[in-house]
Formats: sequence, C-alpha cells, structure tokens
Amino acid sequence: MDESVCNNSGDSFSKPGLQELNEQLQDLRVKLDILNREINNLQKENTQLKRENEQLKRPPLFVATVIDILDSGEIYLRQQGNNQEYITQTIDCLRGQIKAGMKVAVNNALSIVRIVGNTFDTRVRVMELEESPNVSFDMIGGLRNEIEEVREAVEYPLTRPEVFEKIGVEPPKGILLFGPPGTGKTMIAKAVANRANATFIRMSGSELVHKFIGEGAQMVRDLFLLARERSPSIVFIDEIDSIGSMRTQDGTSGSAEVQRTLMQLLAEMDGFDNRGNVRIMAATNRVDMLDPALLRPGRFDRILEVSLPDETARSDILKIHSSRMNIKDVSIEKLVSLTENMTGAELQSICREAGMNAVRNNADYVTFDDFIYSIDKVTKKTGSSDIMYM
Repeated sequence: MDESVCNNSGDSFSKPGLQELNEQLQDLRVKLDILNREINNLQKENTQLKRENEQLKRPPLFVATVIDILDSGEIYLRQQGNNQEYITQTIDCLRGQIKAGMKVAVNNALSIVRIVGNTFDTRVRVMELEESPNVSFDMIGGLRNEIEEVREAVEYPLTRPEVFEKIGVEPPKGILLFGPPGTGKTMIAKAVANRANATFIRMSGSELVHKFIGEGAQMVRDLFLLARERSPSIVFIDEIDSIGSMRTQDGTSGSAEVQRTLMQLLAEMDGFDNRGNVRIMAATNRVDMLDPALLRPGRFDRILEVSLPDETARSDILKIHSSRMNIKDVSIEKLVSLTENMTGAELQSICREAGMNAVRNNADYVTFDDFIYSIDKVTKKTGSSDIMYM
C-alpha cells in the first residue's frame, strides 16, 4: 500500500506510524506529570501564603499572669513586660479552668482567650529523667544503714504516705549525702530514681552557675516550678558545693551572681511558698564548704556521711562486681585485706582491670594473679587514699 496520501490541495504527506504515535503519547504523559507536580507545588505554596496572610491579619495576643479570681467571677491580671494590672473577663469555656498563678493570653480587648502553659528553660526541661536508671539497691555493696535512711526520707513518703499519716509525723524534706569521691553517693540517687514512682529531676550544681545577672536564679525558679508541676517528684543536685559554698564578702561579679543563685535556692527549698510534694537529694565531697543556711533543718533534715567501705562492705562490693566474671581460685577474703581504704569505685575498677588483663593474656578465666596486677595498677593510678580525707 502506498504510504503517501493526497490532501484537498493535492499536497502529499507521510502517514505517521504506530510507534511514532506511541512515543508522542509517552512524551505528552511525561509533560502532564511534570505539569501536575508543578500545580501541586503551587497549590501548597498558595495554601501556605493564605495561612501566613491570615496569621498576619490576626490581632496579637498578650501574655498575662492571673493574680486572683474575684468573688464576682472577674479575674485580676498582671500583664507581663509592663507589669500593668487590670480586671477582666474570660470566655465561658475557660472560666472553671483558670486558677491563680496561671499564665493566660489576652486579646486587644483585654479578655482572656486562652490558657498558656508554664514555659521552662530548655536546659531545665532536659534535666527531667525520662527513663529510670538500670541501678538497684542490690547493686550497691555495703551502706545498708545509709540506704535505709535514704529510703525512709525520700522513697517511703512517696510510696507509703499512709504510714506517715497514721503516725502523724512529717517526713524529712531533704537529704544530703557527703563523703569521699567514689563511695556510692550518686549510685544511691540512681537507685532511688529506679525505685520511686515519681518524677526524677537530676542536675549538677555547676549547671546553675551562669555569666549573666539573674540567669542562674531564674533556672532555679524554673527547676522547682517544673518539680511542683510534675509532683510527686525528686530533685537531685549533684556536686552542690559548686553553687552552695559559704557566702563571703568577695566583691567580684562572678561570686555575687553565685550568691544570688544560692539565695534563690534557699528560698525555694524552705521559703514562704509551699514546696509541695517535692523531695530534695544532694551530694557533695566537701560538706565543710557549704553555707550554714543550706545545712539547717527544714532544708536538709538528714545529713548522711557515706564513708569508705569497711571489710564487710568491701567483700560485698567485690562479690557484686565479680559475680558475672569467670573466675578461678580467687579468694575474696584475701582481696578484701589487700584493698584497705579503697572506695567502691576503685574496687569496681580493680575487677574491671583484672578481667581486662585476662583478656590481654587470652585466658579462659580470671585468676588471683590478675587481681593482684589490677590492684597494683589502680593503686598507682589513684593513690592509696584521698588527700582531703586522710
């Protein structure tokens, strides 16, 4: 069949083949997909621009603090920033939810339209422990009396409050652990966090030391506000001597800022405002440096010394840390006599180094000679005792 045909004018043209038409159809589909994607992107951009336009048209809201709720149902507010005070109304759906001390949003007509939750410094929010530490009291060798006193002061008021109500006694508000480094103060706090069914907020005292005036005091306020909102809660301050050292007449700006932060901490621990169901734990290596106002009853009702482990405690600690080790012909009693004046952390390091020495020698088990080697190594590294506690 002739591939050429004639049109009305007599001109001839080539009849396109089926393959060429398929290729044209495929090209058109690709272009259609591209155009559809461009349309979707433009629609999304249009929606975003409309949203931003509506946001710009919306009148701004101002943040205020509820001072009091009057008998008439009107609300006494103080606007943040300029500290202006006024009395206003709120919408019906919020009337029963508003309480004194809350932050609320007000419009240009000074009417409450929304409740604003308390805002915390990001550095304070991350102090809240989301997951319990994998440490129990069974993993702490010795310290039986200290552990029991800590549980009485911190754990039992939260887990067994009915016992205190039955006896009619108020449980201790705070507990301070002091002693040489490595004796288990922080481990006790971790075990409390594991056992107590409460919010656990942990921090180091140095985290409250800041350069700018008032910043540390604001963090202390936010910290205790968070603890009260999450109550029942436990606040653990490690190395409290970095913020709670004895106040002096030093005129430097850095020392003055630390003292401002300390005074805010004292006020939060036992001031006019009710602390609520918040228990405080703290730990330090230098109790002699702490300010006397911090040590008085009402702030720290119990001050416990976590001292160096005795023979029974050293035996318990060595058994705990060697329980998972493959040992042979190792006398724990002999190790106890060779590790006098050593802390729990040093005993743990001895067990670890003995195992590492066995690994280095490609042995199948840990021997007594491995422990002798590790004792010599740890003793040379740390010294026989801490200078501060000789």
